[in-house]
Amino acid sequence: MKRIALLGATGSIGRQALEIINASGELELCALAAGTTDLSRLAAERGVKHFQSGGDLVPLLEASQPDLVLNAVVGFAGCGATIWALEQGVTLALANKESLVAAGELALAAKERGGGLLLPVDSEHSAIFQCLERGTAEQVASIVLTASGGPFRGHSRAELERVTPEQALAHPTWQMGPKITIDSATLANKGLEVIEAHFLFGLPYERIEVIVHPSSIVHSLVRFRDGAALAHLGYPDMRVPISFALSYPERAATPLEPLDLASGLTLEFQALDEETFPLVSLARQAGQAGGSAPCVYSAANEVAVAAFLAGQLPFLSIIEVVERTLERADASPVSDLESLVEADTAARRIATGQLGKTSSLS
Repeated sequence: MKRIALLGATGSIGRQALEIINASGELELCALAAGTTDLSRLAAERGVKHFQSGGDLVPLLEASQPDLVLNAVVGFAGCGATIWALEQGVTLALANKESLVAAGELALAAKERGGGLLLPVDSEHSAIFQCLERGTAEQVASIVLTASGGPFRGHSRAELERVTPEQALAHPTWQMGPKITIDSATLANKGLEVIEAHFLFGLPYERIEVIVHPSSIVHSLVRFRDGAALAHLGYPDMRVPISFALSYPERAATPLEPLDLASGLTLEFQALDEETFPLVSLARQAGQAGGSAPCVYSAANEVAVAAFLAGQLPFLSIIEVVERTLERADASPVSDLESLVEADTAARRIATGQLGKTSSLS
C-alpha cells in the first residue's frame, strides 16, 4: 500500500487525485492539506488523522511520513513541501509549477542529497517524462511544449484590452483552477513550464520549444538527434498524468475512453504569437538570468493575476506588472530557502506597487 500526502486537496488537481485514490486498492491517504478550506469533514470521511489548512506544511509531512507527496498547492506556498520531500528522498508528484520555477536550483540540490524520485504532474511535463523513457538525454535534440493557446488564441492586443475575468476563465479545452486558467489565457503558464522543463530535464532554454496546438491532443513532444520525434497523445484530462504519477512505475487503469483515431481528429499546430503574448519570452529571459529572477517572475505574476481576478487590474496589465517587476527587482543568487522567501517577498512588494501604475489603467 502506497501512503499519499495530498497537498492542495480541494483544488482541481486535488479533487481528481481523490477520485483516483478512491478507485485504487493500492493507494492510501495519510495526510491532507488545503489553503483555507476546513478539511475536518473530508479527513473524517476518509479516516485521515493528519490534516491542516494553511501554514507550514513540513510538520504535517513529518508527522504523517508519506511514501509519496502529491504537491498540488497553488503558487510559492508549495516550495517548502517540495524541498522537504526531495531532501527526505520521498517520491514527489509535482503539480506545483512554482516550486521548480522559483526554487529550481534549491530543489535539484535537495534531490541530489535525498535521492528521491521527482514525477511531474503537469500534462506537458508528464508527457515529456514518458517520451524520454525511450531515450537518453544525449539523444535528445529538443523538447516541445504544446499550448492550447487559451481562450484568446488568434486575438490581437487591441482585442484583449477589455477582457473580463469571466471571459479569461472560459478555457476551451481544460478544466482547471482559476489561477492556472488565467495563466493559460496570458500564456504565463507556458513561460512557467519552460523554466520548469529546464530544471526537470536539464536542457538549455534554446532547446525548449513552445508550439500552439488548440485541440490539446498532443500533450508534448521530444525531438531526437536522428530526426525522429516521439509524442504523447490523449484526450485533455488531468486524471491521466495524476494517475501516472501516483501509480508509477505501474500504469493503472483509468475510466477514460481511449483516443478515437477514426473520429476525424485534426492535429493542428501554429507558431506562438509572442508579440501578443510576451510572457513566454519574459520567462525565458528570467530563466537565463538565473538566481532569483525566475522567483521574481512567478511572484509578480501571482500578484497580478490575483489583482485581475479581483477586478483591480486590466487583463493586459498582468504583462506590464511582470515586466516592470523584473526590471526593478534585484536578481540575486539564491543560497537557501530563506533567501528565496526574501526575494519572493521583495518581488511581491514591487509588483503590488505597480498595480496602479500600468498604462492600461491610465
